[in-house]
Amino acid sequence: MRVPAFLLVLITAASGCAGPPAPLQEAQGPAERSPGTALTLSGAGEFTSADTSAIAYDRKLVPQGAQASVTSESTGGTTRTSLVVEGLLPKRHYGVHLHTKPCGKDPEAAGPHFQHHAGQINPKSEVWLDLTTDAAGAGRSTSRNNWALDRDRLPGSLVIHSQPTKTGGPEVGMAGTRAACLTLKVAQ
Repeated sequence: MRVPAFLLVLITAASGCAGPPAPLQEAQGPAERSPGTALTLSGAGEFTSADTSAIAYDRKLVPQGAQASVTSESTGGTTRTSLVVEGLLPKRHYGVHLHTKPCGKDPEAAGPHFQHHAGQINPKSEVWLDLTTDAAGAGRSTSRNNWALDRDRLPGSLVIHSQPTKTGGPEVGMAGTRAACLTLKVAQ
């Protein structure tokens, strides 16, 4: 029985059954002051042809029926983003980032990586959620950044890339082609 994507986060929190323990990808540096109240973004879906909020661009890397759920909570000058996936390729490393615009039929519709500090390509400014799936194709990842989301400039999607994120050199931040996209919405 497949679990609906929007329930993956709840089940994972309660049972820890969605893959190996999530690595915490924590950006170092001083915390910034929070510009306002708490804010939560979320997105969930099954990568089917009928779901326009969860789009697969590469069926070899994101098989029919794969699911993802992401939540980004911003409060007190800190943003914590958690991702849970199911049904991806087993034992595979994927690069994952927040992007500036919602998903679209064209993989480039999601725009570039979301950057808190414009022009800075690193995990302090961007949200990097790279993960490695387990033998069943499930995985999870968490990132904590020392800044709060700004309601006037929010990320619009989460993109799963074909390769791990390059952490240095001239290709820093690059993670291969866009394999799938999940649109984010402000949680009510």
